[in-house]
Amino acid sequence: MKQFKSVVLLLLLVSVQIFATAKAPKNNPVFVLVHGAWHGGWCWSDVKQNLIDKGYKVFTPTLTGLGERKHLVSEKVNLDTHIDDIVHLIEMEDLHDVYLVGHSYAGAVIAGVADRIPERLSKLIFLDAMIVENGQSAISLQPDGVQQLQLKNIKRKENFEPFDVALFGVTDAVVATSVKKRLTPQPFNTFAQPLKLKHKYGNGLPLIYIACTRPQLPIMKEMSDKVQADKNLSWQHIELRTGHDAMITAPNELADVFEGLID
Repeated sequence: MKQFKSVVLLLLLVSVQIFATAKAPKNNPVFVLVHGAWHGGWCWSDVKQNLIDKGYKVFTPTLTGLGERKHLVSEKVNLDTHIDDIVHLIEMEDLHDVYLVGHSYAGAVIAGVADRIPERLSKLIFLDAMIVENGQSAISLQPDGVQQLQLKNIKRKENFEPFDVALFGVTDAVVATSVKKRLTPQPFNTFAQPLKLKHKYGNGLPLIYIACTRPQLPIMKEMSDKVQADKNLSWQHIELRTGHDAMITAPNELADVFEGLID
């Protein structure tokens, strides 16, 4: 009887191990998802849950001065502050093999993070994001008319009010209402401060650009066209037929794209 029980226990342990191995993701990748302007970590909720259900570890930090951290907004909050937010998260959580995602404005943020701690990252994933290079700012890439308006905000030290959520492709009335309530003003110096890089853009990491094409914002089409024409860096380009806020309008499809990028 004791021998029978031992065999049964062994079989159970083997079964548990097989199940755990089947559920475990390849290697030990970690996703760090960085939101864009006016948003917060809240916007990744559905994507995060999808990836967690698949067995991945996921972090969705909120940048200083935004979302639930809006009480920290000040004129001292700039692009470097947001880069520090993500660098410190990765270091304090001791994360490695990080698939770092930056949405929209956060393209500038993740480029800065890669410049500082490339050894902790596996890939840089730009989700319909700004390609801000050394010496450029989020404002410097805007059309002249938009630049002039934004420069007036900066001169008056006024934070940038959110755009209409319809521009982000969020058209469902219920969802749009929920998103609009959560958007917060963007600290003006995050758009104004130029990105400072010490290394080549991307710092040797694989670069992926996910273009949201239904509809595609004009400024993001410029970014998408730019990476496809880039002869100095090798970009992987992916199209997702949804609006700019893909994490809200197509969370499951986006999570599948992220998982497909894991080596």
